[in-house]
Amino acid sequence: MIVYAPFWDTLMQKGISGYALMKQHNVCNGTLYRMRHNKPLSTNTINDLCKILDCKVEDVLLYLPDSENESE
Repeated sequence: MIVYAPFWDTLMQKGISGYALMKQHNVCNGTLYRMRHNKPLSTNTINDLCKILDCKVEDVLLYLPDSENESE
């Protein structure tokens, strides 16, 4: 499962609000909603976020294995 917990930490460290992402960088409110609920995002969106925040992919998302896959 992909989670976006690092994204929120990165935003805080960079001093950028979700509102600023929407207004200054044209990030869609739906994107932030999807991230809050750990829903899938396209790699293009992840690329755009990394460019806006000047950060690495691991500063935006984290992969956590599903409990079902751990037993395989």
